[in-house]
This record gives sequence, C-alpha cells and structure tokens, in this order.
Amino acid sequence: MKKVALFLILLGLSQLQAQELTIPQQTQYLADNPFSLSPTFAGIGDNARIRLNGLTQWVGIKDSPINQSLAADFRIADRSGVGLFAYNDKNGNTRQYGAKFSFAQHLILDYDSEQYLSLGVSFNLNHFRIDIENFSNQLDPAINGDRATQNYNFDIGFLYRYKDFFISYNASNILDKNIRDINFLEPDLLLNHQVYFGGKLRRSGSTFEIEPSALVQYYQSDGRSTTDLNIKFKKHFYEDYFWIGATARFLNEQSLTPVTVGPVIGGRKSNFYFGYSYQINTNELLSYNSGTHMITIGFDFLQSLSNCPCTQNRIVY
Repeated sequence: MKKVALFLILLGLSQLQAQELTIPQQTQYLADNPFSLSPTFAGIGDNARIRLNGLTQWVGIKDSPINQSLAADFRIADRSGVGLFAYNDKNGNTRQYGAKFSFAQHLILDYDSEQYLSLGVSFNLNHFRIDIENFSNQLDPAINGDRATQNYNFDIGFLYRYKDFFISYNASNILDKNIRDINFLEPDLLLNHQVYFGGKLRRSGSTFEIEPSALVQYYQSDGRSTTDLNIKFKKHFYEDYFWIGATARFLNEQSLTPVTVGPVIGGRKSNFYFGYSYQINTNELLSYNSGTHMITIGFDFLQSLSNCPCTQNRIVY
C-alpha cells in the first residue's frame, strides 16, 4: 500500500508540473474536432462548428483532473478560417483557464491532384493559479497570498492534404514562460510538438469508410513523448453519419504496452453532434480508479459551400 501511495504522489506531482505545459490532450480531437489540436484546421468544411467537451480523468481518485473546453471555428471568405478555443482545467490544487484565438490560411498546391497546404497561428492567453487556501495550516506559513500568474503565448502550424489523407504539425507555446512569481524550479520551456496524420479508406460509391490516424506529442521541456494510435469505422446516412472506434496511448520511452486503451463513439444527426470516449489505465492506477470519461456535444450551422476546394470538406471531420 505504501508503494501505491508513493506512486500516486509522484504521479500527481508530475501532473502538476506538466499541467501548464499544455492543455491536456486526451481524445478531444477524435470527436470530429481536430481544431482542438491545431489552428490549421479552422475553416475547413461547409459549416461553422461548435464543440463542447467535458473530461473527467481517473474517476474514483480524489481531486483527479477535470477539464471543460469549447472549440468553435468557421470559414471567412473562401480561403481563410478563424476559431476560438476556451478552456477551464483543474488538477488537484492547481487551476488554469484561458483561450486561444486562431487564424488559418488555406492554399492550393495543385488543383488536379487535390493537394492543399494550410498555415495557422494562435494567440494564447493563460491564467494559472495555485489554490493555497486548500493547503493544511501545518505547511510553511510563508506560503500565502495569491499564487497566480498570467501568460500569453503563440502556436504555429501547417497542414498538408492530399485527397483523402493529411498530415499536420503544430508547435504549441513557442515562447518561454515567466515563472518568477511562482517557483524557479518550475519548467519555463513550454514548447511541445504535435504531429497528427491519417485519412480515410473506402471504396468508390460506398457509404462505409475506415479512418486510421495517429498523434505523436513531444514535450521539449523534459523529453517526454507519447503516441496515440486510433481507428474509426464510419457509416454515412446521406448527410448524417455514425462511427465507432478505439484508441490507445503509448509512452515512447517505454515498451509497446499501451498506458491507456478504450473505445470511442460518435455521430452526427442533422446539425447536432455527439461523441463519447472511455479510457482505462493499464498500469498500477487501474485498481484505484474507474477510468477516464469524455463527452462531446456539438452543433454544425451556417452551412455555406466554398468556391475554393482548399476549404471544401472532402475529409469529413
């Protein structure tokens, strides 16, 4: 039991340190919401999109991480897109909330072969706070006052599309963080890299398709990296669709054994979207929590066909 308690404490400390490095990216992007990963996806498609996401991690463990977010993006003119990503994140006695304001420009590389390039940038505002009022009075009395800081930062990225396939790269938080008011031991290098690629496989004229994808994340502050392997099976019913799939996350520094696995489902009916993801740990935490749950609801509206194929939605996100 002591070993388990020590493991949970160390895991919690690592989460506290890593929390401000990036907003937790679990499986939000699989809920037809790749804009939550990168600004380059803003404005691709025939609709304006809103996605509301709720995440509860490690259910059953006290003060486990929870997160709520809102992602909205839409096209302006024929070749540009804008978006907003707002979030509220709580992990134990640490909190952060903020927003990203994004712009994307979409270009045609080759019209006949359907090759497109998208460039995106986000301006990020972040408020980070330690809830010291929840600390025990037995702790150091010098810990008092408002332990909070505000930061701004930027994301940049590109997206390449070729027919039904895509690859995107996003550099998140490219500026170092001001940590003088918090703790000089806190990592000030926030930059992390994300590569997301995949596509869809289907026969001509078929209403059924398979969508494999993968996400690789690398945190430059400490060299950690993860890989998500995903598969979705989608069935279209005219403009509506339903999909079911699975995802697994791996720590690249360890063996090929996944650290989390679970099913994902979702669908679109008229202008309403719903998605659900469940992930279960495969490590020692398995005996002390019932997994991680994520729910996404969304709305697609203001349908407007683009005159430029670079923003038309061949890959249905």
